[in-house]
Amino acid sequence: MTSVETTSSVVYFLCLHGSAKSLIAAQHFNRLAHEHGLALHAESMGIEPDASVPAPVVMGLARDGLDVRGYLPQPIQSGRLERAMCVVSFGCEIPQATDEIRRERWDDLPLVSDGFDQARDAIVVRVAELVDKLTAKERHLITARSCEDSGVENRQTSPLHESTKRSAETA
Repeated sequence: MTSVETTSSVVYFLCLHGSAKSLIAAQHFNRLAHEHGLALHAESMGIEPDASVPAPVVMGLARDGLDVRGYLPQPIQSGRLERAMCVVSFGCEIPQATDEIRRERWDDLPLVSDGFDQARDAIVVRVAELVDKLTAKERHLITARSCEDSGVENRQTSPLHESTKRSAETA
């Protein structure tokens, strides 16, 4: 089985309580994925999950058209993380079981407790960038898979790859 076949379409967002930054990120990731017709899904988990989502987060997400009233913060489950497409953490360590998958730390974002709107806006910018990156990765994997299936060599390269290649050739 190749890595293309084992790649999950799930992104996990982790934070201390699983009820603020990671939940905001997961909800907006799912909204963006749905709006763009992407087969990607995000979930939120916490190292020390809260018993419920704080009222300011519930109200803030409701203003964004996202209903989390019945959501219960979930604990981190290493087995699920191992199969993730990507794991993003907010101010916490990512379990070592995720060595083989894409990992990102977003520790420099505003605290939700200092203002929902400011924190949400910063999180949504990063989420949109991540969706773009993962979408580009998925398009590349689909193109590679299609080329493999047809016996055609995939010669697509990224602009970064071309720039790096030219730099190496002129050195």
